[in-house]
Amino acid sequence: MANNIPFIAVAFIAIIGLATMLMRKNIIKIIMGLGLVEGAVNLFLVALGYRQDGIAPIFTNAPSTHMVLPTVQAMVLTSIVIGVATLALLLSFAIYIYQKYGTLNSESINRLRG
Repeated sequence: MANNIPFIAVAFIAIIGLATMLMRKNIIKIIMGLGLVEGAVNLFLVALGYRQDGIAPIFTNAPSTHMVLPTVQAMVLTSIVIGVATLALLLSFAIYIYQKYGTLNSESINRLRG
């Protein structure tokens, strides 16, 4: 049961993020929900790459059977960088929408619907 705690946390965080994105009308809160989902995906990847009593893969003379997976760590680092860039872009869009329409409520912005 203790080995499943990260996966339970991933499910909990992802459900909260999805519920936030679907239930809220404020654009900032929708972006925050997306950040929670991205964090849940990163935690899921880290939990998949974890090995009990594993060591960092940077040691060259360590036995290869007790190392954590370096590919997952590289993917998570790349995902964090992409997530920060995506969130920054979305927040800049939110600032522009607020300056243009005076609100961040997604229901009251009618001119965006095509």
